[in-house]
Amino acid sequence: MIHSLFLINSSGDIFLEKHWKSVVSRSVCDYFFEAQERASEAENVPPVIPTPHHYLLSVYRHKIFFVAVIQTEVPPLFVIEFLHRVVDTFQDYFGVCSEVVIKDNVVVVYEVLEEMLDNGFPLATESNILKELIKPPTILRTVVNTITGSTNVGEQLPTGQLSVVPWRRTGVKYTNNEAYFDVIEEIDAIIDKSGSTITAEIQGVIDACVKLTGMPDLTLSFMNPRLLDDVSFHPCVRFKRWESERILSFIPPDGNFRLLSYHVSAQNLVAIPVYMKHNISFRDSSSLGRFEITVGPKQTMGKTVEGVTVTSQMPKGVLNMTLTPSQGTHTFDPVTKMLSWDVGKINPQKLPSLKGTMSLQAGASKPDENPTINLHFKIQQLAISGLKVNRLDMYGEKYKPFKGIKYMTKAGKFQVRT
Repeated sequence: MIHSLFLINSSGDIFLEKHWKSVVSRSVCDYFFEAQERASEAENVPPVIPTPHHYLLSVYRHKIFFVAVIQTEVPPLFVIEFLHRVVDTFQDYFGVCSEVVIKDNVVVVYEVLEEMLDNGFPLATESNILKELIKPPTILRTVVNTITGSTNVGEQLPTGQLSVVPWRRTGVKYTNNEAYFDVIEEIDAIIDKSGSTITAEIQGVIDACVKLTGMPDLTLSFMNPRLLDDVSFHPCVRFKRWESERILSFIPPDGNFRLLSYHVSAQNLVAIPVYMKHNISFRDSSSLGRFEITVGPKQTMGKTVEGVTVTSQMPKGVLNMTLTPSQGTHTFDPVTKMLSWDVGKINPQKLPSLKGTMSLQAGASKPDENPTINLHFKIQQLAISGLKVNRLDMYGEKYKPFKGIKYMTKAGKFQVRT
């Protein structure tokens, strides 16, 4: 299965490697670096790269490439899912997953990776079990370990690993019993010059933070469960009940976990929450060009669009830009030709706009095509697909927990062609 794991930063340096079977030379990553050079952006590096003797499977998260090396053919999604689980585990252990944090906690990282894979095959990937096996680092524990020479490895086998519910440890107790669910949707869309939608799809997740005493049994029902047709569940969900009743029934893990992820790709179900008016023109004879864009809300159910940023890679012939934003701040880098406009919140009564002129290279021909504009935004308390939680019930315990549901929509790869 998985022979080795390499962690590579955005500069192309391998800052951590772990081998489970035989040691694989770092030179195998040269194939990965070649693919990275060919890709325009880090996200566009192919997830599967075949080499003469190995396959390289990678994910890119938190500005780090996690590259797994395998020698035999395996289902690629199996390895990619494991790599995502590794990143989530690091995030759960250390709060953030970054190069600095991984280097600072390198001993714990190696201990966790040793438990997650056994001879190259996934063994313990549930955060609850791992935290009983390898204690998460704290300042006090680090000081004690330094003085006494002990490690973070637990002294006994986790109770959860021996039960029929391996994702939940036994004997959980809380003074405040609470269950929070976040419905987060990311919209990917390409909008053409006239404002029509070329493609639009929604990637959604329901993240949970459950802190309940004992062994509670939860059911979660939706107002419109038929929206969820392309779904991936956490192992705790009883799939038979979902198939028959469209109700999520599960004994939850303790703490943070991803209950499900889903995908909505039907064009008629994807509402576009923002629109953009644009007028970008280059003249053949003139060394000046015109640039005007305006952003506004659309189909947001009265919710505020916030955290709006606009970026665009301008043509090479553009030397400089003289622009005036009605709100927010903008920057233009004459070297990389990258325009960035931090808009902030959109006020529907006074739509934000960015207007001005572009200085073009003298004697250069008119650019072949207008630039593509990338939009980033988020909308609190709105799931753009229309998904709504109906009710959350608990069985098996007598206390009344505090329950909360939060919705959020944000932009993924949202492009407007001009």
